[in-house]
Amino acid sequence: MPVSSTQNTSLTSPTISGLAENPNGILGKDDFLKLLLVELQHQDPTEPTDTATILTQTSQLASLESAENTNKALENLAASLGSGQQFATIAAIGKIADLGSNAISLDEGALSKFELYFPSDVRSGNINVLDSSGNIIQTIDLGTNTKGIYEFDWDGSTSGGGKADAGIYYIEANYKDADDIDRSTRVGSYPIESVRFDEGKTLVKLGSSYVDFENIKEIYE
Repeated sequence: MPVSSTQNTSLTSPTISGLAENPNGILGKDDFLKLLLVELQHQDPTEPTDTATILTQTSQLASLESAENTNKALENLAASLGSGQQFATIAAIGKIADLGSNAISLDEGALSKFELYFPSDVRSGNINVLDSSGNIIQTIDLGTNTKGIYEFDWDGSTSGGGKADAGIYYIEANYKDADDIDRSTRVGSYPIESVRFDEGKTLVKLGSSYVDFENIKEIYE
């Protein structure tokens, strides 16, 4: 009668005492230098390695070391530039950032909300809603406000009593300040209130929202 038996079939890889493991499989210049020395120690005495081969291998070691030094220098430079950009962004707090567009979107049956920044007190003035051809289709009275950022909404109604189609429209405002000086502002231009670094991205707070720093077209006083 055959007898069944259970055998452990797992194999253990042999290890060589005294040799360090290299889990990443990466050889540096020191490793190549050790290989060269081992090669010289175990060469055939009757057919030693010629001088040209040794010089070639030594030259390759020098090239490898130079490449490693260059990579380290580039990594340090990239880190330095990244830190410099972060500090430059922080220095922009308090300045005006322009997103390069004063467009808003209007969805059918919904309110379109937007924010405007007034760098000075508003004594009187109007918000103008323009279509893609630059025609003013609605005017909203500003009333009297102190300087700052204000949120407004537009329900799509037009000055003619109709309703604007869903789509993209543009917002600008003309007003007089407390000294009776004519001024203007528009959507997309706000002071930078704070800076946040999140998962490799630089975000700046404009109005009530955080915006990717890459979306800013211009920064000025």
